[in-house]
Amino acid sequence: MVKGKIEIKRIENLTSRQVTFSKRRKGLMKKAHELSVLCDAQVAAIVFSQKGKLYEYASSDMKKMIERCELHRREYFHEERLQKEQQVQDLKDEITIMVNSIELLQRHCRRLMGEDLDTCSVEELKEITIQIEKSLTIVRSRKFEEKPLWMQSRNLESEKNASSSGCENIHISNVETDLFIGLPRRV
Repeated sequence: MVKGKIEIKRIENLTSRQVTFSKRRKGLMKKAHELSVLCDAQVAAIVFSQKGKLYEYASSDMKKMIERCELHRREYFHEERLQKEQQVQDLKDEITIMVNSIELLQRHCRRLMGEDLDTCSVEELKEITIQIEKSLTIVRSRKFEEKPLWMQSRNLESEKNASSSGCENIHISNVETDLFIGLPRRV
């Protein structure tokens, strides 16, 4: 007689559940024994019934196998904990580096804006002066050598209109390029 597959769910009938538990427990212990013999493996199986009765199988001393299991579990969780602690420490170090970089950039920005200059050495003041002069040179060269795109397109339109109407080209220059150190002046 061929057995059909049964649905794996809790058996409601108490008697059927006890019979199934007994048969399957014996089958489990038999398979554990076969695995230990065939594969020369150390196998332990522990089963508690619904009423709390203990059933066990061990291919060697059960106490030693449980101790070995606990040792393995402690080592595994210890390594896992160490890895997590190392990751957290790496993140903390990275945060410290980023915070220091942000503070340094903010201090540098304040100094370029003319703030906190009283804490600067003469050399730092010279470096700030050189940076500001370089920036000013770049701004001036852009202003006089190369017109912004919006002005280039406006000049092309005004040239077309000037050639058709005979008017002179009007230059629009409402861009302020002055560089001030410190807070903006209030008018």
